[in-house]
Amino acid sequence: MHSESSIVAPEQAGLELLIGSIPHRVALAGGWIDQPFVSSRNPSTPGSMVVVCLEPDRWLMDRAGMASGTRRVALQLWSGVLPNRRREELVRELYRAENDGKAEPSGSQDMIGLIYPGVSRLDYDVAFEGGLFPEHIESNCDPAIARWLERVLQFVPVNQRPEGYNPLGVKNLAPGWIRRLGQTGKDCYDAILRQDAAALGASMNSCMECWEAILPHTVCHPTIHIDLKALLANFQARYPGAMYSGCGGGYLMVVAEEDVPGGFRARIRTQ
Repeated sequence: MHSESSIVAPEQAGLELLIGSIPHRVALAGGWIDQPFVSSRNPSTPGSMVVVCLEPDRWLMDRAGMASGTRRVALQLWSGVLPNRRREELVRELYRAENDGKAEPSGSQDMIGLIYPGVSRLDYDVAFEGGLFPEHIESNCDPAIARWLERVLQFVPVNQRPEGYNPLGVKNLAPGWIRRLGQTGKDCYDAILRQDAAALGASMNSCMECWEAILPHTVCHPTIHIDLKALLANFQARYPGAMYSGCGGGYLMVVAEEDVPGGFRARIRTQ
């Protein structure tokens, strides 16, 4: 016989078969600082970014900045279940599997966000392992903080990156902007720990300004036929803050206490 707590509802079992049990990951402010070509231009190291581990309780769009490609590699590598081994070891194993032979490797923040529970600040310095991995990871798995972030962070589906899209066609790697980018990650993490929605929104808005300045194709590209900049500005004017989940769109992540039309909330994994 099975105890009541061990019984899995048929619909939940079907969902696990469809999407697997490995978590999703979302990146908040500071993204791109995990790439050495960016962090090497940072005059104020380390620069930081924030990742959040999400429960795999729904299907998410591919090519939307949610580390879906890295997650597929993890599902194949580990037969759908995270191994019970040291997280640092798993990150490096998945990094190797994901990036073998790639000219433009995925950043290690993708792997860390899938493997480390809770909310994590990743501190990158090109002087540490060439900037491929963070010199320090600060994680918070406090359920109260996770529940707060679940309430104020909402996801509005916008688009999937089209074939032929590449955010790296234009690079304006000005040190001042990169310093600011790395600071948005610190500000974002601090705002989450303080449960300060206004400061969280401000860090995300600032991150988007950095993206547009450093890598303008992140928000405007010939293959993308949605006015991402105008849509972003509209949401930022109505709510404390908003940013895209990835380059070229994906999900618009909005900071708001009230329900955002068309949006959904995600559950954060803390264990």
